[in-house]
Amino acid sequence: MTFEFHPEARIEFIEAISYYERSSPGVGLRFSREVYATIKRVLESPNAWPHITENTRRCLARRFPYSVVYEVREQDVLIIAIAHASREPFYWSDRKKR
Repeated sequence: MTFEFHPEARIEFIEAISYYERSSPGVGLRFSREVYATIKRVLESPNAWPHITENTRRCLARRFPYSVVYEVREQDVLIIAIAHASREPFYWSDRKKR
């Protein structure tokens, strides 16, 4: 199975990497690796993670306060958000309509 980032999810991922890297060199790379490890877990078992809406699921990152919000499609997974745990819940909900 493959995945695709929603354009806004890609932007927030890049912004989070930049934030961590500015805070402490090397942490941005560690964050990026953790998010990709989380995406790998999603791709290995896309239906294993809990629903947060009817068609949307969430997999928590292990070392950072982020989750990968995604939707399983016929041939792939759409990453809807790389969501910080303290951000307003469901801020990404309008992205699913695109």
